[in-house]
Amino acid sequence: MSAISSCMKVVLPAAMLVVVATGGGVAWAQDTPAPTPASGPVLPEGVVPPAGYAIGPDDVLSVVFWTEKDLSVEAVVRPDGMITVPLVNDIPAAGLTPDELRERIQEAAGNFVADSTVTVVVKAINSRKVFITGMVGKPGPYPLTAPTTVMQLIAQAGGIQEYADEKKILIMRTENGRQVAKRFNYKDVSEGKNLSQNIDLLPGDTVIIP
Repeated sequence: MSAISSCMKVVLPAAMLVVVATGGGVAWAQDTPAPTPASGPVLPEGVVPPAGYAIGPDDVLSVVFWTEKDLSVEAVVRPDGMITVPLVNDIPAAGLTPDELRERIQEAAGNFVADSTVTVVVKAINSRKVFITGMVGKPGPYPLTAPTTVMQLIAQAGGIQEYADEKKILIMRTENGRQVAKRFNYKDVSEGKNLSQNIDLLPGDTVIIP
């Protein structure tokens, strides 16, 4: 058998090994694949905030640090509008969008960690509520996580009871710091009349069924 050439190489793709032939013998070297970049954190599941959403009290947020995972935290917005984040301590959240809060946390955390990349995930929206009271099946607060009309809220609340005055329903709303009352005639709307009164409700609205 002839001698193995000093420049001969045999590649075995299945094992990803390289045979290197030299004048003095045969050496084996494993072809190690290049390391892949580290992936980001696994983000918790959240909800899709409605258009124009601003964080409010009782909302549940996850603050996820991409490199300093020990700093990640789940926080409930307190009645004073604040949340507590490791290192940053108390930081205002109410009234901000999730992106605005993310920027504030990143800026504050940047004083303590080299890479303060943060993601804010909205896990639950509890601040946006409407209320219905009076002659309905299930009066009380209801979450407002999607556009909801007066008729839709009444349906969620179990419908109007038999002896309700369905022509004199009121929607109480705060506008420019003042309470205003908007009238709603259930009978008309249910018959396809005066549909403009079937307005989309806003957070804090109260529907009164006499």
